[in-house]
Amino acid sequence: MIEKLRNCFDEMVVYKDLKKSNFFSALGLPSFMRDWLLHKFEDENGHFNSDDLVNFVQIYLPRKDDWTAIKNQIVVDREKVKFLAKVSVDIDIRTSEVSFALPDFGLAGRDTIIEYAVWQDCKDDLVRGREIWGMVELGYLPPDDPDSSKKGKIKLTSFKTFCPYIIDLEYYKNSRREFTTAEWIDVLLGAVDYNSEGYIGDEEKKLTMLTRLLPFVENNLNLIELAPKGTGKSYVFGQVSRFGWLASGGVMSRAKMFYDISKKTDGLVANNDFVALDEVQTITFPDVDEMRGALKSFCEAGYCNIGNQRVDGDAGVILCGNIRKETMDGDGSGNMFEELPSVFHESALIERFHGFIKGWNIPRMNDDLKVAGWALNSEYFCSIMHELRKDMSYRAIVDELIEVPEAADTRDTEAVKRIATAYLKLLFPQVRSANDITAREFKRYCLGRARKMRDTIKYQLGMLDVEYRGKDIPAFSVRPDQMG
Repeated sequence: MIEKLRNCFDEMVVYKDLKKSNFFSALGLPSFMRDWLLHKFEDENGHFNSDDLVNFVQIYLPRKDDWTAIKNQIVVDREKVKFLAKVSVDIDIRTSEVSFALPDFGLAGRDTIIEYAVWQDCKDDLVRGREIWGMVELGYLPPDDPDSSKKGKIKLTSFKTFCPYIIDLEYYKNSRREFTTAEWIDVLLGAVDYNSEGYIGDEEKKLTMLTRLLPFVENNLNLIELAPKGTGKSYVFGQVSRFGWLASGGVMSRAKMFYDISKKTDGLVANNDFVALDEVQTITFPDVDEMRGALKSFCEAGYCNIGNQRVDGDAGVILCGNIRKETMDGDGSGNMFEELPSVFHESALIERFHGFIKGWNIPRMNDDLKVAGWALNSEYFCSIMHELRKDMSYRAIVDELIEVPEAADTRDTEAVKRIATAYLKLLFPQVRSANDITAREFKRYCLGRARKMRDTIKYQLGMLDVEYRGKDIPAFSVRPDQMG
């Protein structure tokens, strides 16, 4: 399979050795950044010069603690400084002035400018999304008159996108045809740094792990995962994709999550593909009712109103928590949500989460589960997943394939279809019509798994609220005319 992978994806395959080497762990880089560096420095045999790579990291990947020194170079020493960063831009409607922000370093748009000539050179890359990764070069624009009230600004002098190649989604879809479903599952595991052989042929455990990727490929997919410690929740949601956000413990306010009225800035849900609340038991919410109201609206419709401001976003909301051994139950019959914070102790909110991931089906992380060999570049793969979110054709196929019983609950129907769509994108991206997948495969890998994920939510709702007790989800099935 490795030869097939390298033939199909060529330079988008890198050699990852996480089982034996602690080199990248010591650098503390997320997977997408690590694989970008591997793509940059590895030769065709997977070898790289560690000294060259470390030198690059020290020069071009500054830490937040380095920001004061960088400002000194730019503003005081009047030097140009180049490094990798996440950038967002804003265009002032009244003045047509273009500014930028570096959110990871706290640099706001009021202190920056992109001059016209530079903007013309790099605007095509910078307008692709709300926040773009790339190599920035910064300089200083002093005020015209030092004695005036006008302030100097940090200016962008050049920008090179983090992703220098074009993401060819059609090529990716067509390449999937070269692999069996079992092989493709292993390809996906390698793309997110897992060794498929470490699962000892256990397809269910492999698929449960990959279920974590569903919000990466489908808009506004809300999930809950409770799992034992050490199963890699934080790693997948925090390290694999540059398009998501992982919040671990601490305080989560409505302003940070949705919209800050005082600063007039959008929150996490408007700027990310997903927002994962990790160790959710340890997260505190300053105003429970305020947060609950915003969550209910956003998880239902993909928007909420904060004051007079409507906040729209495509982000899925994921709740991740550890579960005690005595609470964990293989069939999901125990009251698992009692350990969630009080903000989630309301059936109307829980019902808006589409599915449940049984994290106890995922083995605790060990060396045998770490990838050690050729695998799909995580940086490339996270870009592919981001692009798949925009493809609405898969939902049309799911609508065609699924038979919805009469009087089916609308939320159950939407949840099952949304999860099934995400599975279809992830496991069968080559599917262009309902005829491209057998009824057996669709039922086994998409519909059946979606039903089970929704069924757990529905059962737990019955534990929270007597109104839901004994209510099973509708008997969704594959349309008879699609049975082959």
